[in-house]
Amino acid sequence: MTLFPTSRRNFLKKTSLGLAGLPWFLQACASGKAAQKASSYFVYVGTYAKPDQDSIFGYRLNVETGELTRLLAVKGGESPSFLTLDSKQKYLYTVNEIGNYNNAKSGAVSAFAVDPGTGQLTLLNQQASEGTSPCYISLDKTEKVALAANYGGGNVISLPIQANGSLKKAVGNEQHQGSSVSNRQTGPHAHCIISDPKNNFIFAVDLGLDQVLGYRLDTKTAKLTRAAQPAFQTKPGAGPRHLTFHPNGQFAFLICELNSTIIALAYNASQGTFTEIQALSTLPADFTGESYCADVHVSPDGKFLYGSNRGHNSVAVFGINPATGQLTPVQHVSTQGNWPRNFAIDPSGKILLVANERSDDIFTFRIDPGTGQLTSTGFSAQVPKPVCLRVISEFGGTKK
Repeated sequence: MTLFPTSRRNFLKKTSLGLAGLPWFLQACASGKAAQKASSYFVYVGTYAKPDQDSIFGYRLNVETGELTRLLAVKGGESPSFLTLDSKQKYLYTVNEIGNYNNAKSGAVSAFAVDPGTGQLTLLNQQASEGTSPCYISLDKTEKVALAANYGGGNVISLPIQANGSLKKAVGNEQHQGSSVSNRQTGPHAHCIISDPKNNFIFAVDLGLDQVLGYRLDTKTAKLTRAAQPAFQTKPGAGPRHLTFHPNGQFAFLICELNSTIIALAYNASQGTFTEIQALSTLPADFTGESYCADVHVSPDGKFLYGSNRGHNSVAVFGINPATGQLTPVQHVSTQGNWPRNFAIDPSGKILLVANERSDDIFTFRIDPGTGQLTSTGFSAQVPKPVCLRVISEFGGTKK
């Protein structure tokens, strides 16, 4: 994973036009269904922490105000940088983004049991990631298999999940091969691995190859089988980093770290391939500094897309055309900190939270349901080297 190093601009001000006079993406918002209601959520935070430090934190998020209240701190091992949970919130899984595990060139993958009353974590077990610097973990849709991407090793793995939530040793280990054009692309760098909405295909995003690679997953054996051709090939030097699907499953969005672009994609669900619809810069036209994209998310209602810029230290906001998947720029807003990595949107779509790694803080922003624009709530939390945020429903004992 790269560590590189602000300008801030807003445009597309709110208007008082009637529905008929609004642009297409604002019309879609104005006619959307009401968001689900909840007064607060629970937030897990993964960090770059040393082995003897608290490294996974838990917060209550008040979605009416944006306030964050720390509820727990856990020693989750060294650098539990990226994390995910099962749908029932019984288990939490992390990568440990390190280069040496049990005296071998490998990172680790950790499984934790989640206390249903408080959200506290108990380590179940660890397994080798079988590649250095693992930076991403997800679960397939059956939640029987954990999938991890090793940035340093340039490979992806699959690990069976046992009935008690613990992890078996990796049974799938797919080494990527090749290179691209920049000095960050002299070899493969797997950066993301996710399933498609129906669990028919698994996709691995490789920054070093400028490719999205497709796999079939046998959920009974947890083994991966790679497709003969890449699912998508970016322009040379783009450095694709993260992929996310639109809620309708017809579109996906790929954020590229090295050339600071977001690519809107049409998804062929039967073939497991993508076709480019549009590519847009995540940066203002007048920005001349150095910046690198990090994360990308679609709002729960599918109307807006957000991407983070490290260096410009901003979140870029786009409207999504629900019929075509095309994007329209809406806003750039400062993250109020340095080096925004992962960010998250609460399930109700009211609050966006950004983890600023280098300034050791998390800031919260209110999402305008009509325009998608972000405004600061005035609330933040101090967290050492935050990397990943996961917003889920609250646990029994954490509720007020």
